[in-house]
Amino acid sequence: MAGHSKFKNIQHRKGAQDKKRSAQFSKLSREITVAAKMGMPDPDMNPRLRLAVNAAKAQSMPKDNIQRAIDKAQAAGGEDYEEIRYEGYGPGGVAVIVEALTDNRNRTATNVRTAFSKNGGNLGASGAVSHGFDRMGLITYPAKVGDADTVFEAALDAGAEDVESGDDEHSIWTAMDALHGVAKALEASLGEAESANLAWKPQILVEVDEANAATLMKMIDALEEDDDVQTVWGNYDVSDEVMAKLG
Repeated sequence: MAGHSKFKNIQHRKGAQDKKRSAQFSKLSREITVAAKMGMPDPDMNPRLRLAVNAAKAQSMPKDNIQRAIDKAQAAGGEDYEEIRYEGYGPGGVAVIVEALTDNRNRTATNVRTAFSKNGGNLGASGAVSHGFDRMGLITYPAKVGDADTVFEAALDAGAEDVESGDDEHSIWTAMDALHGVAKALEASLGEAESANLAWKPQILVEVDEANAATLMKMIDALEEDDDVQTVWGNYDVSDEVMAKLG
């Protein structure tokens, strides 16, 4: 598995799915609220909100929850969330980018730093690793929507820049400012995407051995379990054989 998959395989590996689902809804709600607050509360008029709502629908988040998150943005005295990016290195020299939405910068910084330091990582300064990634749009579809050739043709027609097809999903990369347009065009040929959001695509992948992979997974788990953390990206490459040994 590569570092841009947002660790779906790791999520499947873990238990306590109900708890994880609840945490996922909380993160999705926070993104919807922030997107609605930054622009129009109408998804058709606000590309970021539309992407957030689509991501929530893809995770089967109830419509009432989605609307409540939008309404929260318009309510007086609601929480003010700040977008923060953390950068550092994990086990095996893997570069890691953590994106968070928080209403308490000190709490989040402490939690992220602890997750890194307890699992063989080091938190760096802003810009420490992001130069090794490209900021792009990422649209994902489950493998069942079609074979690699079908998805590639659809992505090419929609204006995408690159496609990576695996056993579980298709990852379609776009220019950052083309994400909304490409996602909309793909809906006509492939249906609604599983996810569509801004991502960090590593320029070079780092192969991780079994010993470092186990510690890396623990670090990623600790980060993703934090309520303030929205997404975690890395330039790791863990082979299927190593993943199988990790269970």
